[in-house]
Amino acid sequence: MRLVGILTGEEGDPVALENAAAQGRVILVCEHASRSLPKALGTLGLSDEALASHIAWDPGALGVARLMALQLDAALVFQRFSRLAYDCNRPPESPAAMPEKSEIFEVPGNAGLDQAARDARTEALYLPFRDSLSRLVKSRIAADRAPVIVTIHTFTPVYFGKPRAVEIGIVHDSDSRLADAMLAAAGRTPGGYDIRRNEPYGPEDGVTHTLKEHGLANAIANVMVEVRNDLVREEAGQRAVAGYLADLLVEGLTSPQVR
Repeated sequence: MRLVGILTGEEGDPVALENAAAQGRVILVCEHASRSLPKALGTLGLSDEALASHIAWDPGALGVARLMALQLDAALVFQRFSRLAYDCNRPPESPAAMPEKSEIFEVPGNAGLDQAARDARTEALYLPFRDSLSRLVKSRIAADRAPVIVTIHTFTPVYFGKPRAVEIGIVHDSDSRLADAMLAAAGRTPGGYDIRRNEPYGPEDGVTHTLKEHGLANAIANVMVEVRNDLVREEAGQRAVAGYLADLLVEGLTSPQVR
């Protein structure tokens, strides 16, 4: 069986690009779209329960992102393998890129990885993802079509036994232009969601790597959206949330500071 790094040739590319010719300004990104693991990694020593849980992926995030891509005529870039193999929203030097523990679950297959093993995962999973997104962003800029980056995530309603009331988080790093505009739009747009700034995570939690790598580095507006995953487990919820977020983005992009 032919190996491409840690991936077999039959497993295909680690990164997917959908609607590449989109005319809309938004580039949607979903780093935690899948719970699939490369065959070479087996189960990482985890149970079926753990591999189906939020530690392995962001349930509902890809469904929401795809619906938003249709509504916004946006390109969508997503990772085809689990965040447990490599979390593409973390740089290679971060321990969280290949976590030894995620919430209550130990990850035996990530324990004590040597540098060669970390490099193999980085080369197979992270670099293709980073480079694909970078090429798309730079091609838009070169064509005088500067994009905005919107990353789509979901989070668990209960974390370490503590319920979370927030339903949608609008997360930003040092560039808050798009987040500010979306939050202002949320105050004017009926939706009934509990929507907050930099919750349940913020830049201090190390979650803004993609925003910094592709947004801040290119001086383009960017934002990370976190949706509580109980809202998007079913298609109806995904449609409702995707429509709401698309409306916030459309209105937010008319803001003078974002245009």
